Amino acid sequence: MNSAALIVCIGNELVADDGVGWVVYERLKESDLPEGVRLVFLGLGGIDLLEEIDGEEVLVVVDGVQLGAAPGTIHQLGWNQLPDASPRPVSGHGIGIREAISVGRKLYPERVPQEIFLVGVEGKCFNQLGMGLTDEVAQAVPKAVAIVLSLVSGTLP
Repeated sequence: MNSAALIVCIGNELVADDGVGWVVYERLKESDLPEGVRLVFLGLGGIDLLEEIDGEEVLVVVDGVQLGAAPGTIHQLGWNQLPDASPRPVSGHGIGIREAISVGRKLYPERVPQEIFLVGVEGKCFNQLGMGLTDEVAQAVPKAVAIVLSLVSGTLP
């Protein structure tokens, strides 16, 4: 891919499956990212996401989600597939990804990417402080990393 891309991994590495964004971030740091790809970790998503966007053509957000599938399921969603924040945002960190990007498009239309993807890993436990990833989510990490790399490389799996 010739254009710049931004990967934003979101989560809290201290809270069970909410830490999947952190684990994916750590794996991506060790990988060979294509030239022009920037990798960022945010403990919280929402509006903080807007501060990281800087005119990239592609944005890939990685986060633990609860969309009703089996734990460890990986959801690869494009902009039009992202759920609204009601009743629960995709990201449990304030406003959801869709709402943050909508605000960004109004405030900074030149900075917001045209292509936006969520790589969401379905979690099971989001309320246990000091607990690592559940087995199902840990097993999904390599596939999530591969999907992110394929998206920023310009090829879908």
